[in-house]
Amino acid sequence: MRAVTVVGASLAGLTAVRALRDQGYDGRVTVVGEEAYAPYDRPPLSKEYLAGTVSEDDLKLETPEDAMLDVDWRLGRTAAALDTGERAVVLDDGERIVSDGVVLATGARARCLPGRTFDGVHTLRTLDDAIALRKALVPGSRLVVIGAGFIGSEIASTATGMGVAVDVVEAEPAPLSRPLGLEMGRVCARLHATWDVRLHVGAGLAGLVGNGRVKAVKLTNGRELPADVVVLGVGASPCVEWLIGSGVDLANGVRTDTRGATNVPGVVAAGDCANADQPYATAPLRLEHWTNAVQQPVAAVSALLGHDHTPPAHHALPYFWSDQYGHRIQFAGHRTEDSTVEVLEGEVAAFDFLALYRNRTGDPVAVLAVDRARSFGRWRRRLAALLSTSN
Repeated sequence: MRAVTVVGASLAGLTAVRALRDQGYDGRVTVVGEEAYAPYDRPPLSKEYLAGTVSEDDLKLETPEDAMLDVDWRLGRTAAALDTGERAVVLDDGERIVSDGVVLATGARARCLPGRTFDGVHTLRTLDDAIALRKALVPGSRLVVIGAGFIGSEIASTATGMGVAVDVVEAEPAPLSRPLGLEMGRVCARLHATWDVRLHVGAGLAGLVGNGRVKAVKLTNGRELPADVVVLGVGASPCVEWLIGSGVDLANGVRTDTRGATNVPGVVAAGDCANADQPYATAPLRLEHWTNAVQQPVAAVSALLGHDHTPPAHHALPYFWSDQYGHRIQFAGHRTEDSTVEVLEGEVAAFDFLALYRNRTGDPVAVLAVDRARSFGRWRRRLAALLSTSN
């Protein structure tokens, strides 16, 4: 293998490049990135960068050591097709980059509303999105966030600190109820209320009101919320349309095995676009977490290079975190709908606690902590050890 093309220049793509060199590959590496920016860190976009406390330079992922990676960067270029016969990535201008191996790391894009568009309606996925939203959030303005997941809740938290009046709309009974469960989701609801953020749960978006520029948000319960700015935080879709017809198996992203290998030899996938088999789940999962973007590419590159021993694509225990209203929320494990949750440390009312989830037989399966990093770390390691023993 003398030439590898990585499609996607974000964290997963950069990690794949580093893994190629770390694992002894010394051939040509080409990276195609749709954005004009060098790889940058996305989590701060909804927090420190949006608040203006860090700069674009602070977001850069490349280190001085990365200058030795010897990469042909094709930034501001879009992959339009994949010719699997030649393993050729076809760019938007018709250029064909022929390689021995291809790493698909195209990520995902924020979901938008179908139909008519309005000025003042934003999503937050890219640096350009964050730049536009930061300009729009001026003190005294009225923001309506659609979706109280991680991105929506973090934007609400940041905007409140900027002097913006915030309403959050969530169709579920509580924020983050899907990953955390209803009981802990209601704790997150109280966290919003503590900062005078108006939360509207069990209500969906019926439509937007305005004449060119958004003026209000209509809810399915009949309420109408005035808005100068609207942010859609309703999830993301994998960027795989360009692969239709290529022969690569697609299903909610690029289907891969546990290593990241696709059904096409010499083509692997990693990061937000990969819908991978998981050793701990009965169905494939597409994980949109930072930790996945630094774990999965290492295994995918190992599989691409044909190494005898391929490291696991993921830690046994999924992990994510979120910073909201000055608190760090951390979660690790495999919560299911029949799990029960018990607070082991601290006070829920003070938003300073650690809670353990157990399955129907009483075995611990997940842990949630708010501002309990040390205790959380111990339980995370313990759960991982338990899972390893059971397997």
